[in-house]
Order: sequence, then C-alpha cells, then structure tokens
Amino acid sequence: MSYFGTDGIRGKFGQMPITPEFALKLGFAAGKVLKRNSPKNKPIVVLGKDTRLSGYILEAALQAGLNAAGVYVHLLGPLPTPAIAHLTRALHAHAGIVISASHNPYFDNGIKFFSSEGKKLPDTLQDEINQELEKDLVIDDTANLGKSVRVTDANGRYIEFCKSTFPYHFNLHNLKIVVDCANGAAYSVGPSVFRELGAKVISLFNEPDGLNINENCGSTHPEQLQKAVVEHQADLGIAFDGDADRVVMVDKNGDLIDGDHILYILATQANHKPKGVVGTVMSNMALELALQKADVGFVRAKVGDRYVLQALEENAWVTGGEPSGHILTLDKSTTGDAIIAALQVLTVMVEQGKALHELVEGFVLFPQVLVNVRLQQMIDPYSIPALVAEFDKAEQQLKGRGRILIRKSGTEPVIRVMVEGDQQEEVVSLANHLADAVRAQAQVA
Repeated sequence: MSYFGTDGIRGKFGQMPITPEFALKLGFAAGKVLKRNSPKNKPIVVLGKDTRLSGYILEAALQAGLNAAGVYVHLLGPLPTPAIAHLTRALHAHAGIVISASHNPYFDNGIKFFSSEGKKLPDTLQDEINQELEKDLVIDDTANLGKSVRVTDANGRYIEFCKSTFPYHFNLHNLKIVVDCANGAAYSVGPSVFRELGAKVISLFNEPDGLNINENCGSTHPEQLQKAVVEHQADLGIAFDGDADRVVMVDKNGDLIDGDHILYILATQANHKPKGVVGTVMSNMALELALQKADVGFVRAKVGDRYVLQALEENAWVTGGEPSGHILTLDKSTTGDAIIAALQVLTVMVEQGKALHELVEGFVLFPQVLVNVRLQQMIDPYSIPALVAEFDKAEQQLKGRGRILIRKSGTEPVIRVMVEGDQQEEVVSLANHLADAVRAQAQVA
C-alpha cells in the first residue's frame, strides 16, 4: 500500500494516516530507510512545520520515530515549506520533513519529504518507506538511538537566503508593502525579508493561534489584502498561503495579480527573458498567447508542482508555475517559494522603475468558467462518443480564441468542465452546454 500522494501524505488530523501513531511509525520507517542509504554515518533529518496546533503532536511523534531508528533530528520550528527545502541542503542533511497541509484549513495536516538536494523525495525511497511501514517497529540496540537538537538560527538563515536572491545593488526603500501572512508559516520571516531590504511593511494575519491558519486570509482569500492596500495607499500587497509556497500579489489599485500574471512579468518584463515557461493545463490561454508573442517557449504540465518541476527539468528551463501562485524559479530555489517569487517580481519593478500595475499593462486574462458536474457514479467522459463529439465541436468553435478542459476529479465523483475564451457570454454558454451534456450522458450510462 502507498501512503504517498502527489504532494506527500495529507488528511484530516486524527484520522488515518494523519495520526500520532502513524507519524511515529512513519518516522521510524523513514529513519530505517535513510540509515540503509547512508551506512557510514548517522543520518540527519531537518524537521519543520507550519502553525497548526496538530503540528506539535505530529512533530513529537515523527521526532520520536526518527530518533528510535537512529536518526539525528534538527528541529526548525514553524517555517515555510521552501525554507525546509533550503535548510536541508544548507545543513547537509540526508532528508527534510515538513508538517503542513499548505492552503487547507487548520483541521487538516500533512507530511512531506525532501531529498538531500531539497527536491521531492525520489519514488524509489518512497517505495522503500512504504515497504518498511508494513513491518513491526522493533528497536535493535539502544546504543544506536539518535538525538534531537533545535536549530536556533533557522529563521535568520532563511531570511538571509531569501535576501540573497534580490540584487545586492537594489533596495525597496521607496515601497510600502502590505504582507498577508495567512497566519501561517511565514508570519515571522515573511515581513522581515521585505523590511530588511528597506520596504515599509504593514503586516496582516501574522498572529497565528494554531486554528486561524488560512482562515479568510492568505493567497486563497486575498479580499482583505486588496482592501488594505487601497486603505493604506500602499504600492502593492503580497499574500502567502499557510506554508508560504504560494503567492499572489495586489497592485496599488487593489487588483489581483495571480500566478499567471507573475509568470507573464517574469517571462516578458524582466531584463533577461527565460528560454521557456512551464504552466499547467489550468494556465490561462492569454499567458500562452503573450509568451508566443514574446518568443518565449511554453508547455503545459498536469496540475501539481511535481509535474511543473518535472517539465522544467526535461526542458532545462527555470521558470514555471500555476495560476494559484505556486511559482518555481529554479535558478534561485529548488522548490516553489512564495517569498522568493515575490522578490523576483520586485526585482523587475525596481530595474524597470515601474509600478506593479504597469508591468501587466495590456495583459488581460481570458474569461474562464469552471462548472463542477457532480455525478452519482463516475464516468469517463472521453469514452462516450456523443460527448467527444460535443467537445470537438466546442474546440472548433473556440479555435485560436480559447480552449476547453474536461477532467475527472481524483477524489470525488465530479467531472470538471472548464471553458476559456475571449468572449465572456460565449464562454458561460458553452460551459453550461457541455456540463448539461455530461449530466445527460451520465444518466444514460
């Protein structure tokens, strides 16, 4: 049985597999595998978390399991997911573990692993851990137990790393920035980075209580940030999600700058254009056309940063991401990093001497409508000729002006119908028409 999904192990705290008992066994299993793969010395694992209350329990359980397997654990405390990836490399650890459910509510949690290079754990090691989880937890020799230490300067190390990705001859002295920390992992380090680079920073949602992470705030709920930017007459706003691997921004007018806007800025407005950009099947067609016009390559990956990273490595490119704000800049960091992505946009603002809204002037996202069709029983829409004919007809109608995306949910009996095009009314009409067609065929099936 495999416990790992596309982004580690995730679920509701208190229900398998996100329980203290499972975390203890997972720590032990991962520790045994790491020991096998580093026989000459005791492996080191760095362990960080976001601000959820359940993180303290999972941290203690994982730590105990790892120590029991003979692993030395470096405890980092609450820090962004990309900080754990960076510190895994910086501290020459054999692996990194993050306890976080990212943008999910407080009652969820998750466990994600990084390799010694600060990248996703290889599938081969995940398979070994899964196999080890089927065995009993047996301690061979108490003389071989591991120890745990707290890394007291983890925050400072990560802040300096983030600042190093911003050109040393630039500063943010002339900018007022509102930073929404989502009551999450970046509540301390996020504002500090921009403040230390010279910006006047107004912090929002930076008082986590273990339950308010992502609650009506952060990158998934930027409405409060949009209001605050206008009220404070700030130059821009920056919103993270709970573990600060996603970012969205707000210009001085209160308009949202999402992941597609950020990729557009980094690909077309910077002094040095990338060779190509990786988006996903959800990336807006306006981005694809704008990159085409700028002579920048573009490919789409499946939804998920794992697939974006894979496509970047296959093409030897460095810039990619998702509309949700998960942005990768592989010349700066090994994984999606909200703070570093925001700094790259700020770099373009400073070098061009332009406001944020000026960097996206003329770039208008196509209207996009998503209809979720809930079914009694899941069907494969592409196995039904009548539906395929409807999809083909819609694609022909939008050819060169838009696109459709029909995909099955991986977690529930839902077909997601997405239509995108240059005319709002046409997009709404087509999306509803296709959704009705799916419902009708599902009833027949």
